[in-house]
Parts: sequence; C-alpha cells; structure tokens
Amino acid sequence: MKLTKLDPMHGFCAEAGGGVTILAVSALGIPVSTTHTITGAIIGVGMTSGLKAVRWLVAGRIIWAWIFTIPVSALIGAATYELLKLFV
Repeated sequence: MKLTKLDPMHGFCAEAGGGVTILAVSALGIPVSTTHTITGAIIGVGMTSGLKAVRWLVAGRIIWAWIFTIPVSALIGAATYELLKLFV
C-alpha cells in the first residue's frame, strides 16, 4: 500500500505478470530477483491508474536500494574474504 493502491484484480495481475516474467527469463537462463520482478510488476499495474497513482518517492528509494545492493554486497564479500584469509 505504500507504493500504490492495489485491489484484488491489480494484485492478481501484478503476481501473474511477475510470474510470467520470471518464467520467461528463467527459460533464457537469465538470473533474476523475484522481489525486483514483483515490485516492477506492482509499479506497472499501479501506472495503469495513471502516473500519479504510484508513489514515486517510495519507488525511487526502492530503485536506489537495488542499485546499491550489488556493489555493497561485493564490498562486504571482499572484506569477509580478506578477514577470513587472515585466519585460514
């Protein structure tokens, strides 16, 4: 509800769209995050009610979190490796 208002039909369409996307990219051998896929589908369904139906400030924070996830995870992984390398 913080991203956009969904009724049961919107929820079903978002879940179905996310599911189809996951199946399609999996068939192509492309790794994909289910959370990202469903969130994108929810934004898409929300946009069917108009651009103002989506809370873009919330969507922007989600997108920035996605962008920072990979490099921060890489740094944490590298730091963990270097730390464990000292003891092994």
